[in-house]
Amino acid sequence: MQTLTLLELNALVRMTIEHSLNREYWVEAELSECRESKGHCYMELVQKEPSSNTPVARAQAKCWRTQWMMLQPMFERTTGQQLHAGMKVRMKVYAQFHEAYGFSWIVTDIDPTFTMGDLARRRQEIVRQLKAEGVFDLQKELVLPPFCMDIAVISSATAAGYGDFVNQLAESPFAFRTQLFPAIMQGEQVEESVITALERIFPLHFDCVVIIRGGGATADLSGFDTLALAENVAQFPMPIITGIGHDRDESILDMVSHTRVKTPTAAAQLLISHAEQTLRRIENCEERIVRATQGRMEIERLRLVRLAEHIPPLFSLFRTRQEARLDQFLQRLAIQATSRTVHEKQRLETIASRLSPLASHLMENGRHRLQLLEQRVAALDPSLLLRRGYSITLLEGRPLTDASQAQTGDIVETRLLKGTLRSQVL
Repeated sequence: MQTLTLLELNALVRMTIEHSLNREYWVEAELSECRESKGHCYMELVQKEPSSNTPVARAQAKCWRTQWMMLQPMFERTTGQQLHAGMKVRMKVYAQFHEAYGFSWIVTDIDPTFTMGDLARRRQEIVRQLKAEGVFDLQKELVLPPFCMDIAVISSATAAGYGDFVNQLAESPFAFRTQLFPAIMQGEQVEESVITALERIFPLHFDCVVIIRGGGATADLSGFDTLALAENVAQFPMPIITGIGHDRDESILDMVSHTRVKTPTAAAQLLISHAEQTLRRIENCEERIVRATQGRMEIERLRLVRLAEHIPPLFSLFRTRQEARLDQFLQRLAIQATSRTVHEKQRLETIASRLSPLASHLMENGRHRLQLLEQRVAALDPSLLLRRGYSITLLEGRPLTDASQAQTGDIVETRLLKGTLRSQVL
């Protein structure tokens, strides 16, 4: 058996492929990798099992620079998307085998309508899922506060659109306050970056959130067409205004937001217009209050005039009635005073007639009690005891009843019927 070198064997494979696969084929596949290098586009195609999402086929594909320079702008202009991993594509390819680099499919054409259909189906599926979850219209139910002055802005810090937005608000007659929460606004990191910014805003107090993107290609809008980002925005408790697209482009993020405008400048104008509407409502209320107050004051003035016209006759009538009431009161008072005087005079006479015998009786009782007290006092007179030969011993003016109360050297007095003796205790 003849032995071949690897180069000879690979050359045989190349000739076989060129002979048997000598035409172009349309192939449907998913991109698992897509990158540019030196103007060429290198792709990895994959086909997955629908039930398990397991790859069942893989192949390398290339689009040379001369062809890629025509296909890329046409594809992005038509689909509004860049070729990226996870995208389903329909491509025209032919087989190529190189002795040193191996096998790959060479891309000569791309069908953007196929990708558009797949993207549309994905967008429809996301919208259907959001509606099934009941969150698709939640933002629309929120009300933009009348005094919407504190604005949280999600944007790239270096974006020209962000500068235009802030400058336009600053030039307005209203005192808007903005705070930037930087985020990546294009590419595959859009979803994660914007969700992180929303999480930072959530615990803070703002009147609304503005998500703006300062220009960029239409293809960069793909990052705003994700389920996770749409769910976060739809369920956010503050109104969210988006200004990320162009006139003819509407992302899923635009669909679920509270209000969608075209550009950052339009978002600023929306907030200014909202503030102007609030100011007009306040001015209209002021005018209505002034008119209502003036009307009420006129009504009350006329009412006071009518009351003033009725006061003199009413006062005269009131005075006459009060004078008549006063005369009646004086008459009743005089009658009652006379009657009371007569009644009190009779009462005094009755008391006086009862007072004399009562006083005599009280004096007689008092005299009798005095006699009894005199007898008791006489019976208790110490002089009676002294006449009987008894004596009273005093220590410091107080009667001495116990010998132990006196100390040696104390002076005691002994009071007799006739005279007093002074003694010293030994």
